[in-house]
Amino acid sequence: MPDATPVEKRKIPLLLKIYGIYCLVTATAVLALVALIAIPLAQYGVSLFRESHDVTLTMTLTIIQVVALAVGAAGYILFGVLVLRDRRRHVAQIAYALIGVGIVNLILEIMLNGFGDNLIYDGVRLVILLVISATIDPTLITERRLQRKLRDMETEEAAKDGTLGRAKGDRGFIELDFFNLFWVFVVCCVLGLIIETVYHMVVVDPGVYQDRAGMLYGPFSPIYGFGAVLMTIALNRFYKANPVVIFLVSAVIGGLFEAAVSWFMQVGFGAVAWDYSGFTIFGLFPDPIAVLFAGRTSTLFMCMWGALGFVWIKFCLPWLLKLINLIPWQARYSFTTLCAILMLVNGIMTLQSLECWYQRESGLAPSSPVEEFYAEHYDDAYMQHRFQSMEITPENSARAA
Repeated sequence: MPDATPVEKRKIPLLLKIYGIYCLVTATAVLALVALIAIPLAQYGVSLFRESHDVTLTMTLTIIQVVALAVGAAGYILFGVLVLRDRRRHVAQIAYALIGVGIVNLILEIMLNGFGDNLIYDGVRLVILLVISATIDPTLITERRLQRKLRDMETEEAAKDGTLGRAKGDRGFIELDFFNLFWVFVVCCVLGLIIETVYHMVVVDPGVYQDRAGMLYGPFSPIYGFGAVLMTIALNRFYKANPVVIFLVSAVIGGLFEAAVSWFMQVGFGAVAWDYSGFTIFGLFPDPIAVLFAGRTSTLFMCMWGALGFVWIKFCLPWLLKLINLIPWQARYSFTTLCAILMLVNGIMTLQSLECWYQRESGLAPSSPVEEFYAEHYDDAYMQHRFQSMEITPENSARAA
């Protein structure tokens, strides 16, 4: 086993050790609480969720959440012990794992209890873990200074050569860093919205314009943005592969992602923005993909995802790289960070407005300053006009109450 580096031998700060003790105490309490919850859950099961709209789904999600809470609590106990023992590298590794568990818990909490104050505590813990993982990892600490200087030199040289953003060696076509992937997301949010709007006007309802935006502000449809990011990551090394392979992989990724988003929106908010249940294959028999996924995706749209993925990887990605390289390299990271913050705020406000819309459709009057703000500025008429393809039906959700 190699000797510890000077950075690894450094003592963990007192403030972090205090937080480690806090994690030990609270995680132990959570494990005890999980045990108390598991007993009645096992004994009474479905009868605990009489008021929920979909008892089986709600119970399933609750069981998954209880398991995730137990795993997270065990992880935080280990985290606390490692912090107190000054194990920097292991603390960083367990922090990475806890971030993944925390994200799962956040998604489950949204689906079961909505988007509101209930997410603040878990959100703050995620931010703390991100800060810890980025600052305590000895590998990152020792490499960050050298890499920053080297990156600046390479960026300046690549900007002069016109190869900025290209992957080096056999790592694919594009560097999969935050800068490139963020702009892939933004550009495809816009392109996807344009394509969907034109398709609706030409094919679905000829001559009729419908706003297909998926966010509160701006011409963005995030399902296409996230889909493009997933395709770029999956196909980056295979941009020279057989077109059939690219088409099939894109079709599977896009179709599964579309179905997952549809399921999450319906379970969490009772929202249905598309339904392909009645689709057929050339009018001869029901579309098996639409039947299998309960109308959340279809053969036609999986083929469209496949075609879009092929065009994206083969033709659009090189064009996008040239486009984003128009941003001066000296300002690329600061400008991208600013835009990412604005997009994050837009995303949070979108989820909050959907949550408040859901509450109003459930017959609940605004009960907090936040809900009153959204009721005043983003009322039902505004939401129906903004999200014209979306319908909120609380009975379709899996909320616990």
